Amino acid sequence: MDGFNNAYLDIETTGLYPYQDSITVIGIYFCDEGNGKLVQLYGRSLNREALLEALQGTDNIYTYNGERFDLPFIQARLGADLSTTHRHIDLMFNCWKHDLRGGFKAVLRSLGIDRETEGLSGLHAIWLWERYSQENDLSALELLLKYNRDDVVNLKQLKDLLAGI
Repeated sequence: MDGFNNAYLDIETTGLYPYQDSITVIGIYFCDEGNGKLVQLYGRSLNREALLEALQGTDNIYTYNGERFDLPFIQARLGADLSTTHRHIDLMFNCWKHDLRGGFKAVLRSLGIDRETEGLSGLHAIWLWERYSQENDLSALELLLKYNRDDVVNLKQLKDLLAGI
């Protein structure tokens, strides 16, 4: 991804426990100076090599609660320690400095950031993956990918709003 310094990363999983559950989607939104590109890894494309290749040339990775969830999950499941290869900025801690607390979706709502997939949660993401993986429900996969896309694009919006506070 040469040319993009900033990546906004979010994962979807089958649960909360990295050594028990799996990653279903890794979404990465690359954006610098108005140019953006979305990469979503899932199924056969979700592996260590594809992730590292996608992040090649990127300096900064932005997440929300990624220090405690996304990055440890990626390290446990894919063996990639992104905190040693990239500068990681967890926007949750920036939110706390501005007294913005709660989960990612709650913070977005409090700041007036809209989502196309408003009302869906991480639990829905688990169900959508199950529908896709067990029943080959392509509409479930499409909605899951849209949900993940909202997450990574909203990370960029959140970062920009925090910079203006």
